[in-house]
Amino acid sequence: MDRTNEQWISDLRSSGSVQDAALEDLRGKIRKGLPYSLSKWLTPSDPNFDSLADEVVQETLLRVLDHLESFEGRSKFTTWVHKIAVRIALTELRRKRWEDVSLDELTQGDEGASGFDRIAAMTPNPDLSAEQVDIMGRIQQVIKNDLSEKQRTALLAIGVHGMPIEEVARRMNMKRNALYKLLHDARLRLKKSMATEELSTEEILAAFEQM
Repeated sequence: MDRTNEQWISDLRSSGSVQDAALEDLRGKIRKGLPYSLSKWLTPSDPNFDSLADEVVQETLLRVLDHLESFEGRSKFTTWVHKIAVRIALTELRRKRWEDVSLDELTQGDEGASGFDRIAAMTPNPDLSAEQVDIMGRIQQVIKNDLSEKQRTALLAIGVHGMPIEEVARRMNMKRNALYKLLHDARLRLKKSMATEELSTEEILAAFEQM
């Protein structure tokens, strides 16, 4: 059944069989669109696709019902819903990617080495100059000595390893805004310490570009 934007809103705000029918129709539309929208990250042939799609559909329906008043009518209602579904799906994919990785694994090596040690050990370029090795060592020492444990954990997890900020916030039991503030303070302290070490931004970037 094709509905106008107004009909979708009206039916979903209703109760009983009218709302149930609208939810079932919307469920089908969301599920039908996911294979194409997620094809860059997950194909329908992947054994994890169906379970992810089921989770995404259910969460999307709940999210839509909770935020009907935020729909402004600038696009088709189903387009708006589908964008919500894709955001939820990508967030869930990022979460699943990191669910078996602990923050300790990201920030500590087998013998307590920092994330920078691990990167240096995995670099495909064995020809780093002595100067570049020295710069990396000095950066490592600044992070180790001048940042708090929380700052160090957040910076390495997000800035070095690429863990999503919402996942780091969850694991560190922090609000996103508090984590942003933590990272901001860490970067300011790093900048000040780098200046004391007489390391320029260009030198730091050059060292990383060789990795």
